[in-house]
Amino acid sequence: MEGFRKIEWAERYMKVLGKIRDQFRKERPLEGFKVGMALHVEAKTAVLVKTLVDAGAEVAITGCNPMSTQDDVADALREIGIACFAKRGMDVDEYYEALRNVIRIRPDIVIDDGADLIFLLHGEMESYAENVKGASEETTTGVIRLRAMEREGVLKFPVIAVNDAYTKYLFDNRYGTGQSAIDGVIRATNLLMAGKTVVVAGYGWCGRGVAMRARGMGANVVVTEVDEIRALEAVMDGFRVMKMEEAAKIGDIFITATGNRDIIREEHIRRMKDGAILANAGHFNVEIDIPALERMAKAKREARKYVTEYDLGEKRVYLLAEGRLVNLVAADGHPVEVMDMSFANQALAAKYIAENWEKLERRVYRLPEELDRMVARMKLESMGVEIDELTEEQIRYLSDWRCGT
Repeated sequence: MEGFRKIEWAERYMKVLGKIRDQFRKERPLEGFKVGMALHVEAKTAVLVKTLVDAGAEVAITGCNPMSTQDDVADALREIGIACFAKRGMDVDEYYEALRNVIRIRPDIVIDDGADLIFLLHGEMESYAENVKGASEETTTGVIRLRAMEREGVLKFPVIAVNDAYTKYLFDNRYGTGQSAIDGVIRATNLLMAGKTVVVAGYGWCGRGVAMRARGMGANVVVTEVDEIRALEAVMDGFRVMKMEEAAKIGDIFITATGNRDIIREEHIRRMKDGAILANAGHFNVEIDIPALERMAKAKREARKYVTEYDLGEKRVYLLAEGRLVNLVAADGHPVEVMDMSFANQALAAKYIAENWEKLERRVYRLPEELDRMVARMKLESMGVEIDELTEEQIRYLSDWRCGT
């Protein structure tokens, strides 16, 4: 089965998670725990699922986005006895019913991506929340929602913001999104990046990665931002920075990566060239105002797989992957070696929750730094890279304020 081959390929290159899995087989830190998951159901995620099962957990999983599931991988998980409710192309009702099915196992630990699962546990299915010992969240969008819940005092259980681990966002968000978003655009369109003007909305770690990779392929990159410091960084990194209303006039390809809504709106679309391509690398399909695009269109058709052509009369614009995550809908998501670190963090977060949940408050935590650094050390080791260590004298020097000239 193709799904098993994909999983086997991912396992071959996820060496950090593989070491953790070997350790989990011996220790069984999740024995007796039920884990409910909402992640992009593809090969790398399947390796995480198998790691948690080897740790002793009972696992149920569904997708965290209606278009990101790889059905052959979902079938493979079901084949090995995992309760997997994910299916590619679900409508909104099906998507939320799949989330409900995960919650119905009464999970002790929740692993989420985008916080939809956690959101249901704080609303419609809050009666199930009393069983949850803790949760972990994979992505920036979800962490934003969860920190808002913490500020309002409504969070019902502790959450580990895995996204905020150094070995997650510095690599997954930057190198993972950078490579995979460009990969998705190219696979969907089969167009040349070199010489085109690529507008990247947002210069957080995801936007940085997209801008860096687009420039590396010969594109002229423009960045749009609302944050003064990030905008200044983009300027000093050598990118042109301007308002979206100006960038809209010159862009050939637009890639949103902000975690916010309505980044590309009707007034921007009206300024765009004939043939402009719109893609989104943010978690939800709200960064491009698709309802406005639908209202403006005189006609629409599928120009290619994952490419919708909107005929606006005087010009045509193209929306990729229905405005959803272009890297997961039109491509295979983040590179395997990057997700090795991200999912190593998730596995360690689950173990940490299982061992410490009684001591944790109902708030959002970073993954403990010692676990974050452990993942970095294991990754370097897997790559055959050795680094120096501080001498005792150097350690004393760094800790003694009396040392001077």
